[in-house]
Amino acid sequence: MINIAVIPRTSGTMLWEPEHAGAMSAAVAHGAKIYWNAPTREDDIQGQIAIVESVSSGDYQGLILAPDHALALITPVRRAIARGLQTVIVGSPLAIPPGGRLHYILNDEVAGGHIAAQRLGTILHGRGTIAVLGIDPDITGIMERARSLEHYLSEHYPNIRVVANQMGSFNVPHEQQVAEETLKAHPDLDAIVALTSTSTHGALSAIAIVASEHPRVIAFDPDALTFDNPSMDSYIVQDTRRMGAEAVDIILAGPRNETIPATMQFQPTLVTRENANSQAVRKMTSMDWRPAPMRWKWSVGP
Repeated sequence: MINIAVIPRTSGTMLWEPEHAGAMSAAVAHGAKIYWNAPTREDDIQGQIAIVESVSSGDYQGLILAPDHALALITPVRRAIARGLQTVIVGSPLAIPPGGRLHYILNDEVAGGHIAAQRLGTILHGRGTIAVLGIDPDITGIMERARSLEHYLSEHYPNIRVVANQMGSFNVPHEQQVAEETLKAHPDLDAIVALTSTSTHGALSAIAIVASEHPRVIAFDPDALTFDNPSMDSYIVQDTRRMGAEAVDIILAGPRNETIPATMQFQPTLVTRENANSQAVRKMTSMDWRPAPMRWKWSVGP
């Protein structure tokens, strides 16, 4: 049996649990075994490195990793590849070119930035001021989405001005403090783009405390698709479920000498109040990996 380790940035979130489900569904279909483990926080870089090192020295034939840091995970990944593990990097890339045993399945961050900019253009009617929160230079994908957002705005919506670009972390109290300071400095802010789930939590908490108006929030990588807060406009969601399934397929194709793409990209989806309960969104965010015959059928009758 082929053993595949799947190590996301963290676990128990709507961003990464669908990846678990996708990997499990593909593994069950092909008779492979999944080992799922992750640090408890996305900023626990040493914890993720330790898990990768443990997997590299264990009885595994494949590694699927969503790195917590663009640079710190390079050496552990190279060591895993050198020890013979087929390796797939999911979500955000490392500074290692694909080839041989290394493949990438990435979120299309350029498309994500464009989607956020287009949504801003729609809800602000092409004019207003915005803040971008959660910029994190340690994760390449987050930097790409921030650059893509600003570039698209400058080209297509020059009257939407970015008045604040704030560095972020995976610490909610810190993100709330940053958001509060941003709102105090720009009390007439029209919208906030939150690049991470923690910056989203920080922004919504800060709006409830200090904002006289309610700037609209567009959020990336949410923990949940909830719209009970009046400021919450929309979410941009990665298809990590499909990424997990495709990553397992790539690892299993290696021993069969099948042609494997070096890099794949999947476009994220804009989720609004109108489509949050659609079948497509429910499928993308589902954490249920079981084939249909294994699922419980509930009934109130005999």
